Amino acid sequence: MRIIFLSLITALSLGAFMPAYADMVKEIKGGILSHDVNGLWSGSSRESGVDINIEAIFNHDLQLWGGAISPALGLSINSQGDTSRAYLDARWETDFGGNFFFALGIGAAVHNGNTKLTDTKRKALGSKALFHFPLELGYRLDEKHSVSFFFDHVSNAWLASPNEGMDTLGIRYGFRF
Repeated sequence: MRIIFLSLITALSLGAFMPAYADMVKEIKGGILSHDVNGLWSGSSRESGVDINIEAIFNHDLQLWGGAISPALGLSINSQGDTSRAYLDARWETDFGGNFFFALGIGAAVHNGNTKLTDTKRKALGSKALFHFPLELGYRLDEKHSVSFFFDHVSNAWLASPNEGMDTLGIRYGFRF
């Protein structure tokens, strides 16, 4: 529990050091995600714990379909020592219904988990490089602060075997510069 608390404080306190990078970074997000959730896209669960997630969304927007595509760089660290990952996405976000927003993305992830089934309590992800698919639904409290529900899925899309995939689900706080 102490590692979760310290990781969250570290992730959220990065906002105090980010003004020097405000011309590059549009927003940072941090949150707690339930790790390897059963019954979602991947269909099964083997691992446990929670993930501490931090993400930087960059200012290089491309306007498309009523929203904007921005690069996002993130990290999810598992509290139990199971699979952690880093990812880079193209993230499309649009605002709707007042302060509500919706985002989805596609990108790549690398992880420190197993590629083959060598432990029945660990996922077999097939390769070290995976596809990353995030979805987010949130609410902007004001110009700078937001809260959101976040889901992401990683898998190798059957480019390697096995392809168990992994899903996380949780909440995040966002701070815009």
